[in-house]
Amino acid sequence: MSLKKIAELANTSVSTVSRVLNTPGHTCHIPGLSEKIWELARELEYIPNEAARNLRMGNNITETPFFADILLTRFDSIDKDPFFAELFIHIKEELIASNTVLGEILNFTDIMSLGEKDTSAQAVPYKTSSKVIEEKPAASPAFISKKHNTGLILLGKCPQGLMPVLKKRYAYISGIDRNPTDYEYDEVICNGITAARKAVEYLVKLGHNNIAYIGDCTFESRYTGYYQTLLDHKIPLNYANVHQTGQTEKEGFMVMSEIIKQPVRPSAIFCANDITAIGVLNALRTNKKRGYLPSVISIDNIYPSQKTTPMLTTIDIPKKEMAHLAVMLLLDRKSGKHRENIRIELPCRLLERESCTYKG
Repeated sequence: MSLKKIAELANTSVSTVSRVLNTPGHTCHIPGLSEKIWELARELEYIPNEAARNLRMGNNITETPFFADILLTRFDSIDKDPFFAELFIHIKEELIASNTVLGEILNFTDIMSLGEKDTSAQAVPYKTSSKVIEEKPAASPAFISKKHNTGLILLGKCPQGLMPVLKKRYAYISGIDRNPTDYEYDEVICNGITAARKAVEYLVKLGHNNIAYIGDCTFESRYTGYYQTLLDHKIPLNYANVHQTGQTEKEGFMVMSEIIKQPVRPSAIFCANDITAIGVLNALRTNKKRGYLPSVISIDNIYPSQKTTPMLTTIDIPKKEMAHLAVMLLLDRKSGKHRENIRIELPCRLLERESCTYKG
């Protein structure tokens, strides 16, 4: 598929499309144009990689291109979580820079599907995947066969039971998350417990002792960091202040709208991620309660967090560096330069903004 076709569909110039697909870090002046170009490139199976283009055109090449698939572990689409959407942009930049081809973008439904075109195929129950790894090749589903020249980058924590299936299909795996595994694969993390502790410690330092939590509570490191910090400061954990959500903007708005109605309201809100906090701030603006302006803090530092009113106080997660290291580990594993599973942990930092000092 040519650059010209993508340019026509994106209503832009061929030179703009070329810069987006072939220049790491390039950002279009028109909001959303870069994302649209990448989406069209994936749909039309355009590969902005010289080795892969030569392969497709039948030219003589000295080396088969290396592909990297992406597995979304929390959502079925990359655009449903702004943190991972921004992380994905950095991953694409790193793949281009390392002459690696972006492969498939998958979710759990894709991984668990037995047949790619066989509509009668049944899903593989990953809870019994220990049996999959023991199967003889003839008994294994086609989708589980090893892809020797393809690596996999996990975005988010992968259920332990699924790993035998993934390891049977992929020769090389690396992951990016806030929750570390038990060294099940190469991973780059920014520890969610540490980030949560930094956020809650900041609220306590400001004088808050009635702090609500909005986010996932199921084996979630950020929730663990929240309640551990409260206990460290001898602040009783009030379960009425704990709100289980799927960490979306809509749920943040809904939960905060209910909190505002309570007779006794928390003085501070800790959100597991920025997009939830953006929903919380929207609810505070929409449902104004005279004299009630709680401090709001979260984790991620996604781009929209810089555009909120008030500007959101957050814990920065170094997305660009995490993407770089995840691709580096994948290629290092492919080259046989390490065999043991490696974990690289990066630091997080507090970004003090207006949402914890906002006076209206």
